[in-house]
Amino acid sequence: AVAGLGSLPLAYAAVVVAGIATPPLEGGLRALWPSVLKRQDQVHRAYALDAVAQEIMFTVGPLLVTLLVSLRSPAAALLVINAIGVLGALSVVLSEPSRSWRSAPREAHWLGALRSPGLLALLGAFFFVGLALGSITVAGVAYADDHGRESVYGWLMAALGLGALIGGLGYGARQWAGAPERRLRVIVGLLALGYLPLTLTPSVPVMTALAALAGVFLAPAIACSFIVVDRHAPRGTVTEAFSWLVTTFGVGAAAGTAVAGPAVELGSTAWSFGVAGVGGVLALVVLLATGKVLAAPVRDPAVVTGSENDRNGAVEPGFSTGRKA
Repeated sequence: AVAGLGSLPLAYAAVVVAGIATPPLEGGLRALWPSVLKRQDQVHRAYALDAVAQEIMFTVGPLLVTLLVSLRSPAAALLVINAIGVLGALSVVLSEPSRSWRSAPREAHWLGALRSPGLLALLGAFFFVGLALGSITVAGVAYADDHGRESVYGWLMAALGLGALIGGLGYGARQWAGAPERRLRVIVGLLALGYLPLTLTPSVPVMTALAALAGVFLAPAIACSFIVVDRHAPRGTVTEAFSWLVTTFGVGAAAGTAVAGPAVELGSTAWSFGVAGVGGVLALVVLLATGKVLAAPVRDPAVVTGSENDRNGAVEPGFSTGRKA
């Protein structure tokens, strides 16, 4: 609501404070799934639905803010969005799974979850996935401006969310065989391939269809990354590892937003969509370059019952298999 005061420096400061004070809900939620769903296949399906919900949130959120700003004011939009956020956080914190969850024992280490090479490889890849998604939001605005209708942006974002919904539901509807790390490379490759046609910037109907196609593999990529996090985070650090994934993705999205703007100014709308394509390709390159690291033997996490809810059991790098972090 600081926007209503007309003080830009104060608004900047408030945004920084809000970012620092944001609770790690996403990482915590993903660590809670095994305590709610006792079977591993159910947990994997929950990850897919989680990814779908996240993409819907990213699509509906900006549209809701735009609607509130047009109906009331920017300050009112901030108040409503923050109230929704607080209520959502309280619903998670006060839930029974949250209050009963306990972390697995962990060995103290200043790097925490980041001492896992496999996790670092995944974070590097998803920085670029975030960059691709962040650039699309800016490119979508530029495309809408080129076509003289603000509603075009809403159509593009809705199509992107619809594609993610279809892809996430399809991914979660079946049990996948094989290593998730190998599957993730295929999905990210298809994701990058889906971003490339956006650089053509065709007519609005065709562009809307391409946006839906581009979104199909986003939710599956995110859902599969959750499984990879489970397999590579050192014991007792699964919540931290999920939080790092969310943070890295968010930083990548911010970088994509920052890069896509100048791309529009210096080049064209097609250039800004090209940033998304480059981001997708670089994410695939990281996964391919770190294939051996990601393929390092780890134990599939076993879903456990009782108060010890963090079931992550990846082998601690640098130690024998008899000693876990």
